[in-house]
Amino acid sequence: MDDIVLMADPRVVGIPAHDCGEPLVDARESGGLFVDERKADPAGCYAQLREGVLQRLLHAQELLPPGLRLMFVEGYRPLSLQRHYFEEYLDDLRAQSPGLPEAELYDAASRYVSPPDVAPHSAGAAVDLTLADANGVELDLGTRMNANPEESEGACYTHAPNITPQARGYRAVLGTALAAAGLVNYPTEWWHWSYGDRYWAWSTGASSAHYGPAPMPGESLTPTREVE
Repeated sequence: MDDIVLMADPRVVGIPAHDCGEPLVDARESGGLFVDERKADPAGCYAQLREGVLQRLLHAQELLPPGLRLMFVEGYRPLSLQRHYFEEYLDDLRAQSPGLPEAELYDAASRYVSPPDVAPHSAGAAVDLTLADANGVELDLGTRMNANPEESEGACYTHAPNITPQARGYRAVLGTALAAAGLVNYPTEWWHWSYGDRYWAWSTGASSAHYGPAPMPGESLTPTREVE
């Protein structure tokens, strides 16, 4: 797993983002996705995604085997919240490894929380999701969603060996449908998938990202904004 390219890698951070101006839309209004409320916030940010990302999720759901559904947990995340999550986890790692150089701590933190300046969630380009059965009951994919590498002993990594065959099978089903719909996975988090962000651009060989940091729902977005 040492060969995984992290979100903080200069090859990812250095990709420009030419924002296409596509709006955020509410997944709860799609009529086709089961949106879980565990990450719900008063402004409804958690349910927002760029329109193109949501359409790809709806397509992915059509590709799932009968009896399975996508369970949408979190999409858009304001930059202020992303910054809080990243700094909080960085502080935790710093306390656990007080002698580790700051650069190594920063990279380690990016395994679990994206640095704010490159975060796909804050671009409305990423979604955390899992699988449910036809009745909306969440399935076991090996760890709880948002389990960090320390608590899960690395089982949060998409291709971790220390999970059950059933969980591995569910991850494969989820990944097959989402990849076929054009999304890419961040391999340290089996639940994190994105389209149109810098990590997607690096993974697919695109010269730039389609989406830069998005405003809060209801705010305007200037088309063709470039973010370096």
